[in-house]
Amino acid sequence: MIRTIIVVLFYALALLLVMPWLIFWSLLTGSVDFMYRLTMNGVRFGLRLAGIGVHVEGLENIPAGVCIFAANHVSNIDPLAFVPAIPRRVSLLAKKEVFRIPILSKAMRMARLIPVDREDREAAASSVDLAVRCLMEGLSFAVYPEGTRSRDGRLLAFKKGAFVMAIEAGVPVVPVSIAGAQKLMRKGDWTLHAGEVVVRFGPAVNASEYTMDRRGELLARVEALVAAGLPEEQRPFRAGKS
Repeated sequence: MIRTIIVVLFYALALLLVMPWLIFWSLLTGSVDFMYRLTMNGVRFGLRLAGIGVHVEGLENIPAGVCIFAANHVSNIDPLAFVPAIPRRVSLLAKKEVFRIPILSKAMRMARLIPVDREDREAAASSVDLAVRCLMEGLSFAVYPEGTRSRDGRLLAFKKGAFVMAIEAGVPVVPVSIAGAQKLMRKGDWTLHAGEVVVRFGPAVNASEYTMDRRGELLARVEALVAAGLPEEQRPFRAGKS
């Protein structure tokens, strides 16, 4: 619990004392790149304070240019381990509730993170349309196709939104398997535990080879690759043992 309190205080102080200056600098320079890099460094440092190591594999599988990074989701630790591991700036589709946090909301909007209202289908579709425009303008995305965190760590069935984005924008989808995070902070638990998270980038799938009528095939291909990169205890029961 002490470790958790230290990390929360670190992130809170960084948000209150450092982020306003980064926002000001970004407005002054017209670029959020410095704010993004420093934020990612801060996130990495916070994980080290928590005693959490991140082991990254498969960076050679990431193609040049714009991509969608599609990962499984088991813990609030996931974005802290996964996003800084991506060797380029990315955007996210984030729950609209996060955008209610003062200061952080301003920074996220400047970095072109997109709020999503999962209770409103029409609003969610508008968020996907905006994400497609961002992809076409050269900004990669990190997404969680399951749509929610898994309670037991096992991969849930993917939803189609991310693959609609990929086909409409004609960009590759990089499958990302996040292993071990569910042991360090489970869904509904706010206590951090020391340990290691593995972030494994799999071979990219070229979405430009798929039509919208075949989006289910693209989904199944990426879902299978994410599952293949997970340890046995995180693979879906429906896939059986392999």
